[in-house]
Amino acid sequence: MSLSATRHRTVEVQGQQIFYREAGDPTRPTLVLLHGFPTSSHMFRDLIPALADEYHLIAPDHVGFGQSSAPPVDGFDYSFDRLTTVTEALLDTLGLDRFALYLHDYGAPIGLRIATRHPDRVTGLVVQSGNAYLDGFTPFWDALFAHAKDRTTHEPAVRRLLTVEATRWQYTHGVPTDLLDRIAPETWLLDQAGLDRPGNAEIQLQLFWDYQFNLDVYPDFQRYFREHQPPTLVTWGRHDEIFGAAGAEAYARDLPEAEIHLLDTGHFALETHGAEIADLIRAFLRRAG
Repeated sequence: MSLSATRHRTVEVQGQQIFYREAGDPTRPTLVLLHGFPTSSHMFRDLIPALADEYHLIAPDHVGFGQSSAPPVDGFDYSFDRLTTVTEALLDTLGLDRFALYLHDYGAPIGLRIATRHPDRVTGLVVQSGNAYLDGFTPFWDALFAHAKDRTTHEPAVRRLLTVEATRWQYTHGVPTDLLDRIAPETWLLDQAGLDRPGNAEIQLQLFWDYQFNLDVYPDFQRYFREHQPPTLVTWGRHDEIFGAAGAEAYARDLPEAEIHLLDTGHFALETHGAEIADLIRAFLRRAG
């Protein structure tokens, strides 16, 4: 079988079954792709084969998402610290010593924790709608931050983020009308099927609540940027109403050499600009080494 073909695999990590997609020659430079909410490694289904001729790609599903284990909330610590620990252990299990990181949404606080702990292992960062600064938080977050302070009162509001209407909105908001036909409906329907599994709503509510603690480590992320100056490519939807464009531009504050591209789309930029992003990543990784 060609190494460029995507393989779908599962490995046990810290007692959890972690599903991941892999393609490319493992002797070539590795790019680890970390997805966000409410999706899975499925979001990288087109990007992986687009880069597999030249790079080794690994895209795991986080615990509670996609095809990975999803134990109930009383059987697993659903926190971003814990998801980071599992991801670190996966990379060690797969023998990945050096890699670039693709950070999307939830993948950003997970991947940047890894980078701050192991700066010598990270060859570069590709960021798509993944905040490391307070800049760019939009009104979308008002209910989530209120929920962080008072879970009981604000839980009904954040539960609405788990509906199919909200999931579809994440894919379509900010996308120009003439590009909407690029978005396959199975994207949000597959994500929704994951959200609708018994017990998954409670998992997502716990992660919504825990997100507040990511902001506490933003200074650590920014210190890592200043001290280590990792090569960084930012490809971000200009019209993203979850993580606004100011979140993309903020990276230049500590990474003056960062390459920042604001694309004419929304939160899931790969759905409308996948070929363009693949070309940007290929050129970036060649320069980053």
